[in-house]
Formats: sequence, structure tokens, C-alpha cells
Amino acid sequence: MSVQPGLKPSLRFGQVVIGPPGSGKTTYCQGMQEFLTSLGRKVVVVNMDPANEGIPYSCAVDVAELVTLDDVMENLKLGPNGGLLYCMEYVEANLDWLESKLTQYSDCYFLFDCPGQVELYTHQSSVKNIFSQLAKWNFRLTAVHLVDSHYCADPAKFISVLCTSLSTMLHVELPHVNILSKMDLIEQYGKLAFNLDFYTEVMDLTYLLDHLAADPFFKKFHHLNEKLAEVIQDYGLVSFVPLNVQDKDSMIQVLRAVDKANGYCFGDLEERNLQAMMSAAVGADFQFSSTLGVQERYVETGEKTVEEEMMELPLEQAEKESRSLCAHPPTLSRECVSAGVRYRPREKRRGGGRGEQSRQTGRQGREQEGIHEARLEKKIFHL
Repeated sequence: MSVQPGLKPSLRFGQVVIGPPGSGKTTYCQGMQEFLTSLGRKVVVVNMDPANEGIPYSCAVDVAELVTLDDVMENLKLGPNGGLLYCMEYVEANLDWLESKLTQYSDCYFLFDCPGQVELYTHQSSVKNIFSQLAKWNFRLTAVHLVDSHYCADPAKFISVLCTSLSTMLHVELPHVNILSKMDLIEQYGKLAFNLDFYTEVMDLTYLLDHLAADPFFKKFHHLNEKLAEVIQDYGLVSFVPLNVQDKDSMIQVLRAVDKANGYCFGDLEERNLQAMMSAAVGADFQFSSTLGVQERYVETGEKTVEEEMMELPLEQAEKESRSLCAHPPTLSRECVSAGVRYRPREKRRGGGRGEQSRQTGRQGREQEGIHEARLEKKIFHL
């Protein structure tokens, strides 16, 4: 259904899927298309990658009809990187072609499968200008930035991923959701030094610097790495949502974050039935509990727990450690942090005053919200 000339098109929501090569963008588009279709949304997938061959999903708009990387490399004698930059500049110069293709679809949810070249999203302006033009055409988009989760196992690579993600967020200028993809392979190349929420919430990076300092190669770059970590933490923008495309719960968490970012959950493009409620997820989400569930599913636990290590200590030393923890509960030893353990001070239960009653009421309310959330998630997959 085309839009009449002179009339502003209605709001159209969607995602622009970006990220480095091999991060799983095409697989994500295929999985998200199937998932959204099962929720009742009309999905349109737009292939914006002129080098994408053998597309596994049903593609409504394909930029290869306009320009392909092979033709550019052959005719202009460019390499793959320069050829891809030229292709995106060519698309930017022919936005009327893209507009004519997109106006054929209304009341649809759009997925833009973008190229996998980092320069396009960090300092080159063609893709940014295309996204800006889409916004002028009344698209409300969220940038979904995918990175491989196994980079978490290497502190140096993880800091590089953080720098790339931050640079992309500042350059693209769209609502942004960073994704740790391929969670089932997170420990393929090594074990995690901390709990998963340390990486998803990007906590104190000084602990990662200590791990880098243990490597003789990175020891001489300690000051540089320290300044990079300060830049990332000073901005405080980067966080991640774990994703395994084959896991429905994981897809729901990602879709919640995306729908909140682009405002789809506040629109009226679909009926407010139970499936719509779960896809929009306006209510409270428990990020810590969801991350903990992902960790239990995909991350192997250590051989010994802290309790088991305490049992192996001599009695006097164990009592000393226990008294020290009770006296200073927020302080973590470096060994405990490496094991991913977090101590929480016990709440005082004397007096039974208003403070204790309010805390109990708050806990009961959160428990009821959690039960309600679990019931909704259980019902959606029985529909």
C-alpha cells in the first residue's frame, strides 16, 4: 500500500541491525523475523548489505537490485573495503530508489540488515545519513549492535569491543541496544574471569586492567588501557543484553529493550492482547534475574564455591575471614572478585520498626511482580 503524495506517512517502527563481520546479523534478522511473525506482527526485512549473498530469509527489499559489491570491485578496481564504502555512498546518492521501495509497505515492522564493516558506523557518514533520512520519512528505529560474546573471555578484546560500541553509539545517533550474540559459545575460547553481569552491566573496569597487567605484552600499555577504561566509564552509556537466537526467553529480553528504545510499546499498531503485552513489555523487567538465568544456562561454574573454600581453611583462619567479611561487607578481596562473588550485608532485624516493615512490603511487592511476570511468560507460549 503506497502513501499518497503530499501526505506524511504514518509512523513505521523497526531495527537497524549493525555490527562487525561475523557477529550474526543475518542470523539475527532471520530469527527475529520468525519470532515477530509468531507474535502477529507484519515484518518487512530490508537487505542493506550489497555483499550479502545467499540470504536465508524472505527479503522484501534488496539493495543488490541497485548496486552489488562484485560489480563495483570489478568495474572500479576497488578492494572489498573501498568497494563497500562506495556502495553505501551510491545508496545515499539514490535514496529516491529506497523510498519508492519502502513506501510499498505500511503498518509493518522493518528489519534493516546492514553491512558488517566497522568504519561505516564509527566515522564514515554515508550510513549515518541514510539513517537520518529514514527518520525524516517517519521511521522510528533502534540500532541493534551485535558483537560476539566470546570476546568477554579476553580482557583486551572486551575493552576494544567497549570502545567500538561507544564510538558507534556516539556516531550513529540512534536509540541503541548492544547485544552479546552467540551466548551458547561464550566460553568457546576461554573462561570468564567474572560473573556475566560484570560484562553486561560494564562494572568497574579496573579489575580487567589488573588481568591485563598480568600479561607481559599489555603491561607496558597499562597507562593507555587505564585511560581507555576511564573514557568508557565516564560516558557510562555502554551495556549489553545477552542473546541466543534459538532461545525464546533471550529473544523476549532483546525485544523488550528494542521496543522500549524506539517507542513501539507506546504505539497502537497491534491489539493489546497478551502477546502484544509480552512483546512490548511495558512493565518492570528484572535484568539481574534474567542475566543470572543466562549465566546458569551457558556459563560453567567454578570447581569450588566460596563456602567450600572456607571449609578447607583452618578453623582459626576461617573465623578470621568470616569476622572480616561481617565487619566490612562491601569490601571484596581481589580473589573473590575474580571468582565473581558478591557479598551483601545482612539487614538488621531488631526493633521491627517502620523501616523494617517498609523493606518487607517492598520485597513482597517485588515478589508479586516477579510471579505475575512469570505467569505472563508461561502463558504466551501456550497461545
